[in-house]
Amino acid sequence: MSRSHLTRWIRALAAACTLTLAATATAAATPQDRTTPRPDQTAAIVDASTLPPEQLCDLGKPIPFGKYLASRGNNAPASSPTATPAADSDATDLRQECAEHAEAAKTARGWIKSRFESCQKKPYDLVLRNLQGSETLGRMWFDVWVLGFAHDGVRKAEYAVSVENIEVAPVGTEDATKWRIIQSFSHSINAGKSDPNPQVTAPTTTTRDETLTGWHTTPHWTLTYTSPDTGKVETGNHQRVNATVTMTLGANSPNADSSYSEVGAFHSGVRFDYAGAVAGKYKGTVFTEARVELVLSLSDDAIKESTRHIRDAQQYPERTFPSWPGKTVPGKDEPLHRLINREEQDANRDRAIDTCHDVWGNYEGTRLQCDEYPFSSTHEGANAGNDRYSARLIDGDDNEAGGRRLNSMYIANRILDGDPFYVKVTS
Repeated sequence: MSRSHLTRWIRALAAACTLTLAATATAAATPQDRTTPRPDQTAAIVDASTLPPEQLCDLGKPIPFGKYLASRGNNAPASSPTATPAADSDATDLRQECAEHAEAAKTARGWIKSRFESCQKKPYDLVLRNLQGSETLGRMWFDVWVLGFAHDGVRKAEYAVSVENIEVAPVGTEDATKWRIIQSFSHSINAGKSDPNPQVTAPTTTTRDETLTGWHTTPHWTLTYTSPDTGKVETGNHQRVNATVTMTLGANSPNADSSYSEVGAFHSGVRFDYAGAVAGKYKGTVFTEARVELVLSLSDDAIKESTRHIRDAQQYPERTFPSWPGKTVPGKDEPLHRLINREEQDANRDRAIDTCHDVWGNYEGTRLQCDEYPFSSTHEGANAGNDRYSARLIDGDDNEAGGRRLNSMYIANRILDGDPFYVKVTS
């Protein structure tokens, strides 16, 4: 929100509150009256964004929970807003980067940095009120963090979870120390995208139900999900297990008949595999929703010809062969998918070489090689049957260097057969 929009919103809220107070001054209930719903009323915790501004008039002054505890004579230790159970540089760096991607980070899937790191930082603003809307009992603000770490070389995914920056605005005698926040994790397996006998081992504890005092004192906890394997590479079976880890976020109060519950407040797609050398390390785990890109630069002298070829195929397909009206080539906005089968790779390569011979003739005895895009190691290669490819003669050393860059990307991101990726060309 811009500063001008924020100023107008504050003025509108102030005006709404003034009008509401003026209209109800003669019949206003005392704070004590407002803290206890009448027997014919039902109290609930709701998202503040669902309420009109005038119903938030008495709830706009947040008190840091540590200060609230101190005002009640409670000397609970202050929480650390930055420490995590895995207090290392990776976690610290991920938190900083997550804060820089605030819009993506507050979504249910969070900001996914890579196939091995993800992060959610989601703010909450909840109000305890009766369903008739005539009484409000309090308000709480807090941030939920979920740092995800998948491991290349181990079939394990870890989630460092926390509730931080708790602030409250209780009304009258309402006791915010009795308010609770609940985080409950579960997982499911997509058998259709997994290899036979898929299994996931969940952590012993998957639910944490604490008072605000408990979260303030100990804001962090960690969950580790693993998957068993046979201990060896199996022909035709990568022992893939595609799973989804999901969190439900809840909040309640002794004075609330209806609790707040957000199913799917966080979700994480994760895959365990034992694919062997084709993936680099023989086994590992990745976050499947990460966008993988092969980034190539036109300024890189070692691969300038192959990069220019990809740029032309993506942006100027009319300059490439085979040439046909309306030709498009995937890889920029439409993903490519890795191909492992050697025979199919050879078929892609042979089809591209035939095109090079048709256009440029015999180039044997030269330093030139036939470069194909999409790559022969993708399902979208030249032999896919739709002529959405390009073949071009380029310097042989350049062509081979480009192939090594592609293979390095496969290994670095644990790309298996059928996994999607994109190709990005920079200046």
